Amino acid sequence: MTLTRFVTSLFFFALAAMPASAQSPFETVITVNDAAITQYEIDQRARLLVLLRAPGNLQEVARDGLIEDRLRISEARRAGVNPTPEEVEAGMAEFAGRANLSAEQFIAAIAQSGVDVETFRDFVSAGLSWRTFVQGRFGPRSQVSDAEVDRALSQNSLSRGGVRVLLSELIVPAQGPDAERNQALIQRLSDTLRTEAAFAAAARRYSASGSRGRGGRLEWLPIGQVPPALRAAVLVLEPGEVTDPITLGPGVGIFQLRALEETEAETPDTLALEYVSILIPGGQSEAARARALDLQDNYDTCDDLYKPAQSLPAENFERVVLPAAEVPGDVALELAKLDDNEVSTAVTRQDGAVMVYLMLCGRTIEVPEPDAPELDENGEPVPAADPREQLRRQLFSQRLASYADSFLEELRADAIITTRQ
Repeated sequence: MTLTRFVTSLFFFALAAMPASAQSPFETVITVNDAAITQYEIDQRARLLVLLRAPGNLQEVARDGLIEDRLRISEARRAGVNPTPEEVEAGMAEFAGRANLSAEQFIAAIAQSGVDVETFRDFVSAGLSWRTFVQGRFGPRSQVSDAEVDRALSQNSLSRGGVRVLLSELIVPAQGPDAERNQALIQRLSDTLRTEAAFAAAARRYSASGSRGRGGRLEWLPIGQVPPALRAAVLVLEPGEVTDPITLGPGVGIFQLRALEETEAETPDTLALEYVSILIPGGQSEAARARALDLQDNYDTCDDLYKPAQSLPAENFERVVLPAAEVPGDVALELAKLDDNEVSTAVTRQDGAVMVYLMLCGRTIEVPEPDAPELDENGEPVPAADPREQLRRQLFSQRLASYADSFLEELRADAIITTRQ
């Protein structure tokens, strides 16, 4: 299906996703420090997200995205980063190229669903500003040493024959009134924790995860089930070492590698995850836990959960299939611990006010195929890329993203954000 036909088919759905509003769409509804966001911008971003098949409540996703874009642009400009019109045009062409379209074709296609070209331009411009800023600020800190590449190559080799890891976790909220203090705390713990005993003691004292009573200790996990960002961080560790802080949805965490063990069975990578999420008001209150226990006792599979979903608001039930790299970090970590049709209630939203009842429906795993050489235009084999440099770039990108996510959470915690009711 072409993007044009896809946009057309989603047009009325996109309209339905936009709530009616009595106020002017150009009135300011959110301010981020001194920057204004209008309802028109939120509606436009939500329409664009419909076309990009973004999951979740698209009005909320749009609001959060625009808030973060204001923070990104402000910080980038403070550092002297401001993409030129030519750079933005090139970025728009690159983005459109992912759908095998020119920028003009892409703009014409999204216009059919009422998405203005300026919405697309602003979306690309914010991403370019942030990418340039992040590379300049965190690039030097994200460099990967030869020793780390050697270690990752060794463990990657093990993973093809089978490997599992034994981790401990320490996770604290990255949002809310204590966000800034927690960010400083988690960085200090990452820099200072050196033994299993010290990590376990810190987890019991500070961690907000369900494993805190066990000193943060997790059970053995096949390396292929570990979320991609965490896997990249773990691959460069030796037993006893601790990761840098890793952003996990509304939380931020550090992880200690306690042990690594080779196994006979292969551990293929998880390519995608299918899961159900049900939002239960009350967070970790007794009433919420009782409701979760009732669901767990009476509904054994993801398909079964459609029955109680009939009595829930539409936004409180979701069944999705996402590439592993696109699953929110805290959700991905919980799903890594589950088998099919098992449940986790450890994740919360809205500063702990809502419990997320998670059930894993299934994993799509990588099926190894015989390696076939890539051929050039003349049918000749293309020389294979240097695996060391490939891995170095992958680790660098994931480390850079981790720094960027943590810094953005700091910016959000320090910002003055007001919302018009």
